[in-house]
Amino acid sequence: MTVGEREAAVQARIESFRRRPPRLTDAHITTAHGAGGKASAALTHSVFLPAFGNPQLDALDDAAVVDVAAGRIAFTTDSYVVSPRRFPGGSIGDLAVNGTVNDLAMVGALPRWLTAAFVIEEGLAVDELREIVDDMAQAAATAGVTIVAGDTKVVARGAADGLYITTAGVGIVPDGRRLGTAEVSIGDRVLVSGPIGDHGVAVLLARGDLALEADVSSDTAPLNGLVEALLAAVPATRWLRDPTRGGVASTLNELATGAGVGVAIDESAVPARPAVVAACELLGIDPLYVANEGRLVAVVPAADAADALEALQAHEHGKSAAIIGEIVAEPPGMVTLATRFGGARIVDLLVGDPLPRIC
Repeated sequence: MTVGEREAAVQARIESFRRRPPRLTDAHITTAHGAGGKASAALTHSVFLPAFGNPQLDALDDAAVVDVAAGRIAFTTDSYVVSPRRFPGGSIGDLAVNGTVNDLAMVGALPRWLTAAFVIEEGLAVDELREIVDDMAQAAATAGVTIVAGDTKVVARGAADGLYITTAGVGIVPDGRRLGTAEVSIGDRVLVSGPIGDHGVAVLLARGDLALEADVSSDTAPLNGLVEALLAAVPATRWLRDPTRGGVASTLNELATGAGVGVAIDESAVPARPAVVAACELLGIDPLYVANEGRLVAVVPAADAADALEALQAHEHGKSAAIIGEIVAEPPGMVTLATRFGGARIVDLLVGDPLPRIC
């Protein structure tokens, strides 16, 4: 072998080594994984790229470049700090994807791309992180979205309660689609896509702080398919919202205030699982204020209410949908509830936080 051939062989080995992805051998996250060096690269190549890998993300550029169709886009961001990180029916990973997908869907957008940023506490088990990332990858595949960019930061022990995730999302809004409080009219009907309170109660029970046992799972799910089914059946749908923190009660108060109308609902028409109702009664919590992660509230014209209900109930995420009330003129900016006992009461905005760290 000539000197030139030996030099070429050495250079080839060097290039091969440089292209070889670094391997993650650590069992727990350390501050080195957030320092931007070899440990950071190992974490990225061993945990995130295998789960989320796609041409935009694989480039590992400072920003993803995607092709956007002409028209309007919707853009949203949210952070997830749920405790415990895994609970019946889901995990912080499911929430991080589904929550952002649903925020886009509620304004009529077709969710397309997500970014994900992770704040990881030193000491978190790599196996747990990998499981949560895999949950995110599965949720993204189910929703039909792509995670195209991200970031990782590692903080000292005690500074992040394990893991925080921030996601941002971009969606395309089809031409002619308008949803919002400005579209709401007196006489419109209010629908909810399924039983309320499942997520908040599931997380509360999973903490194990209370001597309560109930078979309740989180409702976390992507709702973009459900929204498209509803809009296909009722293009004149006025307004959509996913009732997360603060529950259905807070969502309806935002509707009443934003549209300058009254919202009258019937307590007996609001779907809720007996186990959720029982747990809330024991804790002194109204299910109307408990968070949901796979439900939507819709306002549709009265003439289209039956078609809207049929469309929701035909979808896997809307089988227990119900018409729960209507838009009224008085009192403007307020939500009123007809109780099961024939009385009436005002459903005000949530005061305080009865269930912290649920999403």
